[in-house]
Amino acid sequence: MSETADHSRPGAHRLPLAFILMTLVIDAMGIGLILPVMPELIRDVNGGSLGEAAVWGGILATGFAVMQFLFGPVLGSLSDAFGRRPVLLISLAVMSADYLVMAVTGSIWILLVARIVGGILAATHSTAMAFVADISRPEDKAPRFALTHAAYGVGFVIGPAIGGLLGAYGPRAPFIAAAILAALNMVLGYFVLPETVTDRIRRPFTWRRANPFGAILHVSKLPGLGRLLAVLAIYEFALYVYPAIWAYFTPVRFGWDTRMVGASLALFGIGYTVVQAGLVRPFLQRFGENGTILFGLTFEVFLLTALGLITSGKIALILTPVSALGSLAVPALQGVMSKRVSDDAQGELQGVITSTISLATVLAPLVMTQIFYFSTRESAGFHMPGLAFLLSAALMVGCVLLYVAGVRESSEEAR
Repeated sequence: MSETADHSRPGAHRLPLAFILMTLVIDAMGIGLILPVMPELIRDVNGGSLGEAAVWGGILATGFAVMQFLFGPVLGSLSDAFGRRPVLLISLAVMSADYLVMAVTGSIWILLVARIVGGILAATHSTAMAFVADISRPEDKAPRFALTHAAYGVGFVIGPAIGGLLGAYGPRAPFIAAAILAALNMVLGYFVLPETVTDRIRRPFTWRRANPFGAILHVSKLPGLGRLLAVLAIYEFALYVYPAIWAYFTPVRFGWDTRMVGASLALFGIGYTVVQAGLVRPFLQRFGENGTILFGLTFEVFLLTALGLITSGKIALILTPVSALGSLAVPALQGVMSKRVSDDAQGELQGVITSTISLATVLAPLVMTQIFYFSTRESAGFHMPGLAFLLSAALMVGCVLLYVAGVRESSEEAR
């Protein structure tokens, strides 16, 4: 695989990398702002119980994920052809308008349309990852991907905390704040964000590789990538239990209010940031990519099981930042995959990763919220709010077995 000349220059791309990390901080802040108040907003525009709001929350999340699946490779391929800069800036501009629509709407159907539009243009994360791949040597990819996750964690610390506080002024206030953040970030990017797609790595846009099915098929044919994408899909499906039901699960199980939900998300963000910024590189150096991935996947099995069974809010708060240790697996997986594709396909790969995650989470919100609804409704005959977490733990066991089988297969082929 070829590399750009700048890769060998000490300190090259330091300022652009700093900007892209700040972009991800603000991106995560925008998402984290609205999570604590989404149940209240849904009940405000549609009425009903908390369980019924959870069902609508699953529908909204599924619509968002479907659009991400369909358009992730399209936007990734567009960034390979026309550059990361225009994709990022246009996405931020429309995202700002989308948040404003969500802030003022009184219709659940307009809210659904807004989430669909948001899913189509949620390119900031995957395009930012392609930017990082553009400026990184192969050995730097996993640690730098960890930095992007750490930046996301910082935003997730700040976002839910502010969202929980703004929620005291009504469920719409955080959406206005998210719109302002996205707009300010777009303006800053216009003046600061450089372009990393040069003629050397520019790849013409083609619908054959831009549609999600063609892109996934093309990338999955590369050695080992099909199994790694499957591992990522199962992992993301299982872990979607957190965003799908956390804001509904914790009030029912522990009696938390909006501020406590926001505080718990902030605690997770702190743990996530510490893990990504401080532990990924030492783990990779000590255990290698395979060891790091297996540790993260196995840890998730135990953590999800614990959350499914505990009834103490204090223990849940203690486990919340600790749970971030499982995220060690993600940058290691991304690093392995990024090193297996050429420089002119990094945007396509990140688009495929986005679509793979989105495909996994198309059904996850519906499954997780329905399980929560049926395990907490009065007519169920039993009350088990943590059932969805136990299902996720079982899925994560399958994820571990699939990855181990792939490692063994690769070892046998190498002999």
